Amino acid sequence: MAKVGLIGLGKWGMNHLKTLSSLDCDLVGIVDADEGKKDIADKYNLNFYRDYRELLDKVDAVIVVTSTDTHYKIVKDSLQAGKHVFVEKPIAENAEKGKELVEIARDKNLVLSVGYLYRFSNSVKRVKEILQDIGEIQYITARYIHSTKPPRRDSGVIMNLGIHVIDILNFVLDTLPLTVYAKKKNLISKVFEDSASIVFDYKDFFATIELSCTHPEKARDMWVIAEREKLYVDYFNQQITRYPLKVSYDAVERTKPVKEVLQKNEPLKDELRYFVELVDGKHTLKENLGRENYYTTKLCELSLESAENSREMVVE
Repeated sequence: MAKVGLIGLGKWGMNHLKTLSSLDCDLVGIVDADEGKKDIADKYNLNFYRDYRELLDKVDAVIVVTSTDTHYKIVKDSLQAGKHVFVEKPIAENAEKGKELVEIARDKNLVLSVGYLYRFSNSVKRVKEILQDIGEIQYITARYIHSTKPPRRDSGVIMNLGIHVIDILNFVLDTLPLTVYAKKKNLISKVFEDSASIVFDYKDFFATIELSCTHPEKARDMWVIAEREKLYVDYFNQQITRYPLKVSYDAVERTKPVKEVLQKNEPLKDELRYFVELVDGKHTLKENLGRENYYTTKLCELSLESAENSREMVVE
């Protein structure tokens, strides 16, 4: 059974702690710079450390749930110590650092997984299947919007929220855009954007993404407008509605929309369980569904560069 340590006990780190406590793993300790978090460790009967390096020789793997600007050093130190790593997205502040971490993990034959949560959602996995049957895609629109919590102080909405949508597109489409064009607005912070719009050109179709942490609604959803069907996906509530609709100059062929009844799952639980199983050798490294896709972070960077310079960026 894998010995696992948790690094970071913020709000999302607490979700990881609760989830890990329900899984078949040996959670041996938690790390946080705040000494006051020791009470949480005591509650769960776990060792507590303020320095993650004190934990490394006691575990097989670590879960890193800290601020983005700390990911690179913690993950690199952990990999070089021979530990398997799960790190929340983004893997690092930029794609090149992420690529370096991936190479270290590969050279050392270690698991390196990134918290692209929606890859493990039953709704997103189902979309990947449906796309094979609905004909040529015309366009896609996607949203990741909310205002339910204070904006993050370590990254803007493109790297924090958009990275999820971009990863979903990479995952379900199995292709990359040719160009990126983005606009952003810094209303709350002078450093990080709090709203953005991104357009990806895939040559035969395009995808637009709306991102905001100042929107009155909370939504994580997507429309796929294709030749034979129009597909609505609410990947937050894990709901899919299929609209059979074909439009031509001769006729409009329409039938009633069909809501697919999906078995809802807990993506975080399935994601962490899968990571633990990878560490335990129940899956091969080639089967790592949580592996970093270099272009996920790269497309975020290109979006930011496009928004800064008001020009279209070529994906290379």
